[in-house]
Amino acid sequence: MTGRYCVLIPAFNAAKTIGEVVRRAKAEGLAIIVVDDGSTDETAAVAVEQGALVISHLRNQGKGCALRTGFMHALRSRFEGVVTLDSDGQYDPSEIQQLIAAGERQHAGLVLGNRMLNGTPMPRARRWINALMSLLVSMRIRQRIPDSQCGFRFIRKEVLDTIPLRARRFEAETELVVWAAARRWKIISVPVRSIYQRHASHIRPVRDALRFLGVLIRSLTWR
Repeated sequence: MTGRYCVLIPAFNAAKTIGEVVRRAKAEGLAIIVVDDGSTDETAAVAVEQGALVISHLRNQGKGCALRTGFMHALRSRFEGVVTLDSDGQYDPSEIQQLIAAGERQHAGLVLGNRMLNGTPMPRARRWINALMSLLVSMRIRQRIPDSQCGFRFIRKEVLDTIPLRARRFEAETELVVWAAARRWKIISVPVRSIYQRHASHIRPVRDALRFLGVLIRSLTWR
C-alpha cells in the first residue's frame, strides 16, 4: 500500500522542525516530497539530509502554490494519492496510515484530519476561528465538516485530477474541500492529534479570513 501514495509537505522557513517531520514521515514507508516555498533558512538542506525529495520555489508564493506544485509532481509521478502534512511538527506522522486506511475503507476521495475530538490544546482564538470557518464551510457544502482548516489530509489522485485549484495561500485548504464537494466526492473526517508548539505562525488572521470568505463567495459561481 505504501508505494502507491506519497507525503507532501509544504514548507517555509521551517529548518527547526522539518527534519524531524520528514524523518518520522519517512518511517511510515512513503515517498516524501517537500516543497520549499522560497525559504531563506536551511529548510531545503535539512529536508534533503533526511531523505526527502525537495522542490524549491525561488521566492515565497504561499501555501496554496506550494501545494499545487507538490500535487502536480505527485500526479506526474503516478502516485494514487497524497497525504498532506504541515512542516511545523503540529501533526503526528504516525497517524498517516490511519488517514489512508480510512480513505480506502470508506472509498473516500478526501479524508480530513479532525483535531476537535482528541482534546487538542488549541489556542482559544484559533479554536473559535476554526469553529466559525468550519461552520461556514459546512453550511456551504451541506455536510458537516468539523475541522475544515486541518492541513493533515489524504487526497486521491482522481480528486486532484478533477478540481481546478486557484488559491495561493492558506485558503487553499478551504478551496479543496468546497471543490471536492462540488464534484460530489465523498468527504470524511477522522480524529487526529495536534501538538501545538511555540513556533511562529505564518497565518495572518484578518487577511487570511478575508481570503477564506472570498473562496466561499466565488464558489457560488462554480459549476
